[in-house]
Amino acid sequence: MDGTLVDTEPYWIECEHELVAEFGGSWTSDDAHSIVGFDLLDAAVILRDRGGVRLQPPEIVERLLDGVIERAARELPWRPGAARLLAECVAASVPCALVTMSWRRLADAVMAAAPAGSFAASITGDEVTNGKPDPEPYRAAANALGVDAARCVAIEDSPTGVASALAAGCATLGVPHVVPLSPASGLTLAGSLADIALADLGSLLVG
Repeated sequence: MDGTLVDTEPYWIECEHELVAEFGGSWTSDDAHSIVGFDLLDAAVILRDRGGVRLQPPEIVERLLDGVIERAARELPWRPGAARLLAECVAASVPCALVTMSWRRLADAVMAAAPAGSFAASITGDEVTNGKPDPEPYRAAANALGVDAARCVAIEDSPTGVASALAAGCATLGVPHVVPLSPASGLTLAGSLADIALADLGSLLVG
C-alpha cells in the first residue's frame, strides 16, 4: 500500500523525524529508508533503539499512525497508474487483496478512497503473527481470496515486501519508489504502474 498504491512513504518518514526529534534523538535519511516496508512493530523497535524514542513499540506505532492518517486525510497522493489499474481489475472481475504492514485503521482509510469494490480482501500488519519479509501476509491474502499464492501477482515497492511475496510463491512485480530493488528470480521490475496494464499482470503468470 504505502509507496505502491499511495505515496505515503514521505508521510511516514516525516513523522519518524518528528517523533525522534521530540525525544532528542538522531534519525537520518538512511535510517528512515532502512525500515521502509518493515512490519510496524519491528520499525518501532528500531526507532526506540536507534532513534532514542523512549516509548514502547505499540505506542510508537500509534503515534506514527496518528500523524500519517492526519496527513492522508488532507491529501491522499495516489502513485501514477495505481487507481487506474485497480479500476481495470474491478471491471474485469479480477479479485485483489491489499497486503500491507500498515495497521487496520490506516488501511481502511486508504481502501475507502479507492475505486469502489477494489479489494475483495485485506491483510494488515496488526493482523498477522509474522510480518514482511515473512511469507505469512501473502499466504494469508491468497487464502482469503481462496486461491493458490502461485496463481497470484504481487505488486511491491520495498525489498521486504518483495521478499515476502516471493517467499509465498507469488509472481512479483517490483515498482521501486523510495528504495531500490535488486533483481531476483521470480521478480519483474517496472518503472511505474502507469506503464502496466491488466494484461501485463496476467502475462507474469504464463507457464
